[in-house]
Amino acid sequence: MPSFPRFRPLFPALLALLAGPAFADNQDDPRHSEPKDLDSVIVRASPLAKSAEDLTQPVEVLAGERLDEMKAASLGETVNRLPGIQSSYHGPGVGRPIIRGMDGARVQVLSDGLASGDVSTVSVDHAVTIEPFLANQIEVLKGPATLLYGSGAIGGAVNVIDGRIPETTTFEPLEGRAELRAGSVADERTGMVRLDGTDSSGRLVFHFDALHRETGDYRIPGFAEADDGHGDGHAREGAHGRLPHSFLRTDSAALGASWVGDRGFLGAGYSMFNSRYGVPGHVHPGDGDGDGHGHDDHDHAHGDDHGVHIVMDQRRSEVRGGLDDMDGFESLRVKLAHNEYTHTEFEDNAVGTVFDNDSVEGRVELVHRPLGGWNGAFGLQFSRRKFNAIGAEAFVPDSKSRDTGVFWIGERSFDGVDLELGARYDQGRIDLVQGPSRDFDAASVSAAARWHLGDRLHLSFGIDRAQRTPTSEELYSDRLHVATGSYEFGNAGLDKETANRAELGMHWHHEDLLVSASLYHIEYDDFIYLAETGVVDGGLPARIWNQADARFTGGELDVQWTVLDDDRGQWTVRAFGDAVRARLAGSGTREVSFTVPHGSHGHVHSAQIALSGHLPRIAPARVGAEVRWRSADDAWRANLGAVRYGSQDRVAEHESESEGYTLVHAGFAWHLDTAGGKAWELFVDGNNLLDEEARPHTSFISHLAPLPGRNVTAGVRVFF
Repeated sequence: MPSFPRFRPLFPALLALLAGPAFADNQDDPRHSEPKDLDSVIVRASPLAKSAEDLTQPVEVLAGERLDEMKAASLGETVNRLPGIQSSYHGPGVGRPIIRGMDGARVQVLSDGLASGDVSTVSVDHAVTIEPFLANQIEVLKGPATLLYGSGAIGGAVNVIDGRIPETTTFEPLEGRAELRAGSVADERTGMVRLDGTDSSGRLVFHFDALHRETGDYRIPGFAEADDGHGDGHAREGAHGRLPHSFLRTDSAALGASWVGDRGFLGAGYSMFNSRYGVPGHVHPGDGDGDGHGHDDHDHAHGDDHGVHIVMDQRRSEVRGGLDDMDGFESLRVKLAHNEYTHTEFEDNAVGTVFDNDSVEGRVELVHRPLGGWNGAFGLQFSRRKFNAIGAEAFVPDSKSRDTGVFWIGERSFDGVDLELGARYDQGRIDLVQGPSRDFDAASVSAAARWHLGDRLHLSFGIDRAQRTPTSEELYSDRLHVATGSYEFGNAGLDKETANRAELGMHWHHEDLLVSASLYHIEYDDFIYLAETGVVDGGLPARIWNQADARFTGGELDVQWTVLDDDRGQWTVRAFGDAVRARLAGSGTREVSFTVPHGSHGHVHSAQIALSGHLPRIAPARVGAEVRWRSADDAWRANLGAVRYGSQDRVAEHESESEGYTLVHAGFAWHLDTAGGKAWELFVDGNNLLDEEARPHTSFISHLAPLPGRNVTAGVRVFF
């Protein structure tokens, strides 16, 4: 990968577009407005249109200026500074959201209510195929979202709203936004453009967007490999100053069109997502005789032609429609998406493994008028998936799966109390192309109440019982998983897991002060997790999917205080903290056996798995603070903040502890509304300004790949 990527033809095209005429001549154009109170933003993840403050389920929303400031190359990094939310990490292009310690197959990633259609839950080095830079709004549902989105949302859901299929007409015949930016830590060059318009009839609405991003290998404060901490005077060797194979190139584009009538809409869209990225810290097995030693990428030459990189491509076709004001019903929404996904893993420029995933998902939501005093919605969701993996490192067998779920959620208000109930039932099946099949069913129920103790104080309490069925990789993994640098073995006898959760929340606001807090406790029956066995074969550890009872306990606090608001500007201070503790709730041990393959033979091992103690790779506790300033005329804004990630010493057996670190960020922007109807914005943002060596405990490769060092990003945005 070139160290200094070039600006591509997209960039001159963007500049030409930005120089063109605008339609509006009104500086109060609502297209340029930014939501000042994110609690008032309508959350689209629920079919019942409600604001973030009115939902009984805890939710975080990113939109407007805050979303612009936090946008990053991965979805996980974009939402990483929200209370209760952290990110996995396997390089700059790979980061899935971690919600209250839950990640992977427990957190559903959605594109406006439908699954992303990628295979990011299969392996930690597989990226999410949703581009945060093209989002209008990102919603994070904390706590089980199984009622709405099924088994894969038992730990929560992240819903990205991009508007690629329009549902309403535009304010002007043509409007949109564009951005150009450059970053220092990896020589980043990113450009994006979005256009939305309506024809002269006012019925046909179209959408277009495109993005191109290139980065080189990113700079790091010191060595790529962590100090072993032995204090024996042994000098660290290998990569220093830059992390090999951490480059990233992403292209994304979409076309959409809708016919919008007085009572509804019907639209279709087509999009593509293509990404090529290096896999830092990649570990290979030994020479095949069981006596080899793993080696990481710094033994290879730097660049595209050596080491390990992934080329990923997804094509997505969607149809959506809506109808309002029907007899007995408020609205009907229908969504259908087909995804064709493939990615190829290259080792030293030779094809290693190819993953293909062909999926179809549909969803119907019918919002009914009051029944017995209850407002609510019925829903039907179904999905079909065909997964294939070809190559020496295809650790998950080929499979076909199908799932169908039905649900109802309802709400009713009493004197000062809002009550919400819901239920869902799912049936699923996994068929191996060569091997056994498994059938599962899952049922989830939920109840929540919200007390309005005056206009300023709201208390909420929720209980739910949610179930998740095991995934194909948890059931059938059977060989080397290169991304985690370990041999990984499934357990075909796994049963569904059940979570029983209780949560207490508080939301209090008084003039310029806002305080939100929550405490939660989850009792898991038959929790599925990847257990360390303590066995090392050929220099690589062996892990096995296991099942045991577990407990999650945690809390979050978010305080925002507008200290000053006058003709000198507005000063706001924000502080937050979150923590989660996750332990196995059993006792004793379980004996397991497995065979590590080596050519035509294998090594048979047995191990004792502890059924008590801490769970592995749980996100550490954090505290953060930020000061924000905005000028009285809204032309200038700035922020300075820091997040302290604590050390993690509550680790599982055979798991290493991790050190804490502090990440300092800052931002500055100048906004100008022009007479031609455009709004221009120049910005400078900084991350990890102290250039600290940071190694997330949630990362499988933290000992080989630290986070990027000091990064300064500058660019221009335009809204027209």
